[in-house]
Amino acid sequence: MVSLTRHIREQQRLSPEVVGDLSDMMTQIALGGKRIARDLCRTGLTDMIGTTGETNVQGEQVQKLDERANQIFVEVFEQSEIVRIVVSEEMAEPVVVPRAARSGSYAVFFDPLDGSSNIDVNAPLGSIFSIHRLDAAGHFLKEGGDQLAGGYLLYGPGTLLVYTCGDGVHQFTLDPRDNEFFLSIANVHVPACGAIYSVNEGNRSKWSADVRHVIDSFQEVDPKTGRLYTARYTGCLVADVHRILLKGGLYLYPGEVKKPEGKLRLMYEAAPLSFVVEQAGGIGSTGVERIASIQPKSPHQRVPLIIGSRDDVERVEQFLSGRCRQLDC
Repeated sequence: MVSLTRHIREQQRLSPEVVGDLSDMMTQIALGGKRIARDLCRTGLTDMIGTTGETNVQGEQVQKLDERANQIFVEVFEQSEIVRIVVSEEMAEPVVVPRAARSGSYAVFFDPLDGSSNIDVNAPLGSIFSIHRLDAAGHFLKEGGDQLAGGYLLYGPGTLLVYTCGDGVHQFTLDPRDNEFFLSIANVHVPACGAIYSVNEGNRSKWSADVRHVIDSFQEVDPKTGRLYTARYTGCLVADVHRILLKGGLYLYPGEVKKPEGKLRLMYEAAPLSFVVEQAGGIGSTGVERIASIQPKSPHQRVPLIIGSRDDVERVEQFLSGRCRQLDC
């Protein structure tokens, strides 16, 4: 079986130095994922369920496991000599790693524990990561298309790690006997179209008329193909996007009339997931522009997200951008 470390070291498109750095960083991310997976297996037996009573920079209640997952990912990089900056959903400001403050060449972005509302009911959870190289001036806010690597961990019946470094998408499964991630699917390809849509329809009253029209169209038989979409929504972004990655269709978290910027964060949710999906042949979009081309203005910037199969996302893009006034065009 091919281990994660071996797989990264066999990447031919990267220079030997970058391969070595990426291997070190991914080893630390995998270590963090293993520690989180271990903690999740014991949540019902420990005092880790519930909130801390605090509110994070996003204005959200902090779950105890949110705080724990964030602590784990900060800890695995705090001795790094190559990662200078760590940015997390749970921290108001980026953290500078002391040992790499001068020499570090990379910034790592995290959503440490995605899907926190699922903790109390033992439903899927995830972690999302993105790795950028710093430029000569030390800037770390880069477009999604500039990522060195991006991906996610999915904590479900098994623990999965999915990543890309710009040369295909690969899925690894944690073998609990060896406590090691091994390659389980190489070169994942998202179908060009699918029959699944994933969206929180409880937000319907907050959407524009165009977005409501898009969702309504999924609930009708496509006049050209006869296709009827099936709704699937777990409340965990990682789990829902992973389903789309393997089976096709699209995930949507659109902007709202009063909050057109959307909810999801660009740097550690939308950009890394779009990098993965686009490397697998799909598209990540706001509905009017590609996620990969957005120049970030702040570490916690928010964007709408429509992501998944190429044909499905393009169809929605054409409608929402005004290029086509019928979704079946």
